[in-house]
Amino acid sequence: MLDQALVQAHDQEVDEIAVAAAHAQQFLRQPAGAGKAAAAPDLTVAIVGLGYVGLPTAIALASGGVQVIGLDSSAARLTAIRSGAVDLLDSDSELLSKALTRHLDLTTDAAMIATADAVVICVPTPVDAHLIPDLRPLATACASVAKHARAGQTIILTSTSYVGTTRDLLVTPLQARGLRIGADVYVAFSPERINPGDSHYAHSTVPRVVGGVTAECGERAAAILSRTTERIHAVSSPEAAELTKLFENTFRAVNIALANEMATASAALSVDVTEVIDAAATKPYGFMPFAPGPGVGGHCIPCDPHYLLWQLRTQRVELPLVESAMRDIAGRPTQVVTRIRDLLGDRGRSVRGSRIAVVGVAYKPGVEDVRESPALEIMARLRELGAEVGFVDPYVRSIRLPDGTEVIGWQPLQELAEALDLAVLHTRHPDTDLGWLKAVPTVLDATYRAIDLDHRSLV
Repeated sequence: MLDQALVQAHDQEVDEIAVAAAHAQQFLRQPAGAGKAAAAPDLTVAIVGLGYVGLPTAIALASGGVQVIGLDSSAARLTAIRSGAVDLLDSDSELLSKALTRHLDLTTDAAMIATADAVVICVPTPVDAHLIPDLRPLATACASVAKHARAGQTIILTSTSYVGTTRDLLVTPLQARGLRIGADVYVAFSPERINPGDSHYAHSTVPRVVGGVTAECGERAAAILSRTTERIHAVSSPEAAELTKLFENTFRAVNIALANEMATASAALSVDVTEVIDAAATKPYGFMPFAPGPGVGGHCIPCDPHYLLWQLRTQRVELPLVESAMRDIAGRPTQVVTRIRDLLGDRGRSVRGSRIAVVGVAYKPGVEDVRESPALEIMARLRELGAEVGFVDPYVRSIRLPDGTEVIGWQPLQELAEALDLAVLHTRHPDTDLGWLKAVPTVLDATYRAIDLDHRSLV
């Protein structure tokens, strides 16, 4: 019975994708000006927000022959994009250079939204120092889109937020202007699924979930997004799509917290946790490997589950498992600092006056992105304890700590090694030589993967 149910579920998903694709092709074949979201050469899509999600989205659309208006409130960001001084895969950097000569126009003028056939909103949704969702960037962007929207447009929100955001921040203000949803304008939510620095999963191969306010809204959104991906998975509403994204990243948060706890258990039992994880990952079903580390960075895992928890608190609904996982993630940098104190103490040294290097400060390998990186909190806490703290990262020239202090990366490595009391391996970038760490008396391997360092210690 279970196998039969799985087959039926698979067939249903295939049917949904096929229907969405068919509708998309129907719209794409229609000429511009026919009242549908067309994919003719003069189709214009405005991308609101050109950060780690918006810029790759703009590049993908422009590479598909769509005319793209790239809108960002930061003139400095647009200057960086024009010069190519942005954090992209090499393949995307090449595509950006081509797009800027033909299909991608950059502007800070929100009034340009009115000239587009479709609008895609890709702005960040962070949390504040108290882990409360900060909706100001998203609310500002949606208000601007609602103000400049015109009849015939398809508006797609991609920013991760609480369930109901699409209706609250887009549908309600559009209706207040007298625009009928599903008749005058078409609104949908389609969560972004971009993994910065990952070339394995291309934009075109990652399925997009789409939830329209009406069936027509969903079909028109699918028509636009089918220009960037091979697969569309339609859901019944924006709320279903919004919760899909929250579930995806909450799933990851819970499993990372579990991996951290398993690392603690392994240490207590004198077992190598990476060996255990690698062995468990050989099971072809029922297991997905997650790795322990110094904490979690970026604007997804450390932030997104808090949007769900925040919303449910207003309804007096508790999610103890998720709350515990998020506490573990938030407290992980403190555990790293505690371990540093213990290791230095074993050598008869105090943190105060010790010279410590954090090796790799980006939140993940292969990127220069330091948003929510645990390294920032680790360095700040060590400085509070009186340590002299710097960092080494081939991808990052400088960072700014939570108190506003700017720190420039340390060089040269061999001379630095001989002057250090301890090094924390926080992020191991690909093709980076860590041989110099062998000269550092104490190395804390927070990646759990530096097996080539015989004298390493683990968190």
